[in-house]
Amino acid sequence: MSRTFVAAAVSHPLKAPFRISRGVKTAAEVVTVTLAEAGAIGRGESVPYGRYGETVDSVLAQLAPLAGAFADGATEAELVAGLPAGAARNAVDCALWDLRARRTGVSVAQATGLAVPPSLVTAVTVSLDAPEAMAAAARAVADAPLIKVKLSADDPAARLRAVAKAAPGARLIVDPNEGWTFAILDGLKPLLADLDIALIEQPLPADDDAALEGYDPPFVICADESAHVAGDLAALRGRYRAVNLKLDKAGGLTEALAMLETARGLGFTLMTGCMVASSLGIAPALHLGAACDFADLDGPWWLARDHPGGARVDHGRLAPPAPGFWGDGITARGLWL
Repeated sequence: MSRTFVAAAVSHPLKAPFRISRGVKTAAEVVTVTLAEAGAIGRGESVPYGRYGETVDSVLAQLAPLAGAFADGATEAELVAGLPAGAARNAVDCALWDLRARRTGVSVAQATGLAVPPSLVTAVTVSLDAPEAMAAAARAVADAPLIKVKLSADDPAARLRAVAKAAPGARLIVDPNEGWTFAILDGLKPLLADLDIALIEQPLPADDDAALEGYDPPFVICADESAHVAGDLAALRGRYRAVNLKLDKAGGLTEALAMLETARGLGFTLMTGCMVASSLGIAPALHLGAACDFADLDGPWWLARDHPGGARVDHGRLAPPAPGFWGDGITARGLWL
């Protein structure tokens, strides 16, 4: 039986620059894995992230030995055994889920018990910019129920006020991407308490979040960069009340499902998020979406051109990809060409 494993770099230009506290990007640089076996094809996508020492080239180097292993009959467990949590394992793991669904006809929704909803509220992101530009961006999506606001240590209050005034009906997720100090966070407490804040996401660097121990502000602080795998979660109690489950941090849907169950057991509020990626990158995360309290899966919304048949974001609601796109056990060739 012929088996092939192909890893490739793909660049998806963005419709506008995406700025956060640690930099700006104009394209989503992703790595895809395509597995073919017995006439079935499974696909996965990941986003190498510099914050974790990853590049497109480093992820491709991690994946290179797997082509021969897969061709020689390596099992699913053997294929991912040597990969740490991160982008490389995410691409392989998601491709394996898709391949299994297409080979067996058992969808990922059936296998996990997590159905993809026909429509899901997702945060839409206002990226970091001058307050006036952020207000204009917020005004353009003011009918969205949930807006994520990217901030830095540079006058976050002015930027936050500008967005809140421009979109008064939206709840806000505030995301400094580790860019604040505890003094900044605590100093903003009166403003944050006065606004309709859903979450404050990873305000402090992961290495400095011990400062949050015992802190009890009138808003929910969510771990992102501090939470990668299920084993990280117990230690976060007392610092965070919510956790963000991301496939690229966890190393795929398999570990993200373990995180989901562990986080539930520990009483965390749950969020599922994504990097700036195509619909292929967020399709597996949609299975987590309905099981979480919040979803931030607008990655494809930033692309100048997504895959045909991909997910759609309209007025802050996310519609899943077309049948056959990923994980539903249907072969629909041509959707992603």
